[in-house]
Amino acid sequence: MQSSIESLGEPRFLSPLRHGHSERFKDDTHRILYDDTLAATQTAFRNGEMPLSFEVAGPREKIFFDPPKVTAAIVTCGGLCPGLNDIVRGIVNELYNHYGTTRIYGIRYGYEGLVPRLGHVPLTLRPESVSTIHTFGGTILGSSRGPHDVGEMVDHLEELGVDILFLIGGDGTLRGGAAINAELRRRGLPKSVIGI
Repeated sequence: MQSSIESLGEPRFLSPLRHGHSERFKDDTHRILYDDTLAATQTAFRNGEMPLSFEVAGPREKIFFDPPKVTAAIVTCGGLCPGLNDIVRGIVNELYNHYGTTRIYGIRYGYEGLVPRLGHVPLTLRPESVSTIHTFGGTILGSSRGPHDVGEMVDHLEELGVDILFLIGGDGTLRGGAAINAELRRRGLPKSVIGI
C-alpha cells in the first residue's frame, strides 16, 4: 500500500497561522500507524522495515502557496448529506479569516460547474455570504452526478486561475478528483486538489 503524499514543490511561505493560532504545527515526520497492534509493529521491525504509516494532517509552518495570492474553489458533488453547507462555510472562513485568501469560488452543480458550455457561473464566496448557510439543508452550491471531460474541467480551472480545488463528496467525487489531479500533473500545473 502506498501511503506517501505527493508534493507540489518546496514550501517557501511562512504560514499565517503562526500568529496567535493555538494549534501546533506538524511536520512530515509526524506519522500515524496504519496497524497499531504490537504484532504488526514487531513484524515490520523484525523484517527491517518501518511499519506502514500515514502523514499526520494539520497545519505546516511553511506552505507552498502565498495565501493572499491564492484563488481557491469549492465544489460539492454526488448525493446530499447533512453538513455540506457547514463544510463550505468552514473552508471559506478559514481561508478568508486565518489565511488571508480572499478569492474563493463556489463551483455550481458539482463537476458540471467546471464545464463552461453548461452555463453554471461560479459564485464568489465571502464570510458574509456563508454566515448562515449552516442552518440550511443540502448545499448552496448545488450538486450533480456523472462524469465530464477532465481536460475541459482542467482548462476551466486554468481560466479561473484556481490554485486550490476543494472537493466535498464521496467515492465518485474522489475518483473525479484523482482524474483532475492526474491531468494537472500531466500538464505540469502546480495546483492542489483536496478531497474532503
